[in-house]
Amino acid sequence: MNEVELRSLTPSVLGILVRRGADFAAAEDAVQDAMVEALRVWPADPPRDPKGWLVTAAWRKFLDATRADTARRRREERVDEEPAPGPASAVDDTLQLYFLCAHPSLTPASAVALTLRAVGGLTTRQIAQAYLVPEATMAQRISRAKRTVSDVRFDKTGDVATVLRVLYLVFNEGYSGDVDLAAEAIRLTRQLAAAIDHPEVAGLLALMLIHHARRTARTAPDGSLVPLAEQDRGRWDTKAIAEGIAILHTALARDRLGEFQAQAAIAALHADAPTAAETDWVQIVEWYDELARLTDSPVVRLNRAVAVGEADGPRAGLAALAELDDSLPRHAAVAAYLHERDGDLATAVRLYAEAADKAPNLPERDHLTRQAARLNARRSR
Repeated sequence: MNEVELRSLTPSVLGILVRRGADFAAAEDAVQDAMVEALRVWPADPPRDPKGWLVTAAWRKFLDATRADTARRRREERVDEEPAPGPASAVDDTLQLYFLCAHPSLTPASAVALTLRAVGGLTTRQIAQAYLVPEATMAQRISRAKRTVSDVRFDKTGDVATVLRVLYLVFNEGYSGDVDLAAEAIRLTRQLAAAIDHPEVAGLLALMLIHHARRTARTAPDGSLVPLAEQDRGRWDTKAIAEGIAILHTALARDRLGEFQAQAAIAALHADAPTAAETDWVQIVEWYDELARLTDSPVVRLNRAVAVGEADGPRAGLAALAELDDSLPRHAAVAAYLHERDGDLATAVRLYAEAADKAPNLPERDHLTRQAARLNARRSR
């Protein structure tokens, strides 16, 4: 069992410990310690029942920590409740844990950060990048969230909006290729859509399906990124796209527009176009206007600048970009693209190189570096 497969067991093991009475923060620490122990022991002595082994090991580590904490000595009576090794329950607690982490005692931002770290398996750095904040700031936020929920009873769950935000960020991290979580996010969102009749749940599921349908075309055989305009649309999963668009149409018909429905509408317009040249950029700009109204997000406005540049020309796109803070992630990459479209190759080369230095992952850095090299070659002819 590799590390990714091992990590997939975390939510179920964590759920079992919480149900047995462990407070969430201590349970999460115990599960993480058990995972480290598994990575050390299993290569030489793999268990017949990995999940049962993790439950037993995590519960023991929880009890050890409880005994060591003089302020919590009342929990020593749980020693006799240690579960015997053997097959563990096959119940999937993951979605329920998402709701538990979105506890009313936490702010939405803290609830999302805690869930991404404890249940989603993302690192503090990945979460910080998603929120556009320093890693140290995010580490403090997660620590505060753990302290807040350490003594609360998990008899109240958070709202759907917070859980949707977590699922969206988990999907985005998985979709980037850094962590294989995209399929898991889709699975959980399907569960949520089956349980809750909510247009934004449907909108998020539609968005995920449409984006995931293009995943195989996003990279070349050598692992390099392939921009949307250059992707082989014959490799797209048309069945998933059709399902996503059908779900979206049903959601939009309810006339309760939310940000995930708006994002799904933009994705659907890209997926509907037979070729990149036939993309309906005018309508995409209109949907970005709706999305900006709903979210007031600088990232949305950055993407809108690209769409404006396609619909009304690169000068219009650069004018829209000028209204944004140039420290925004990927601002330099967008500026480089629009300057290239406008024929200013020297500025585009400089900005592509700058964007490559700031890229959040290696594939993106390599792509931007190749773009700069390509333009340099054109200029030298």
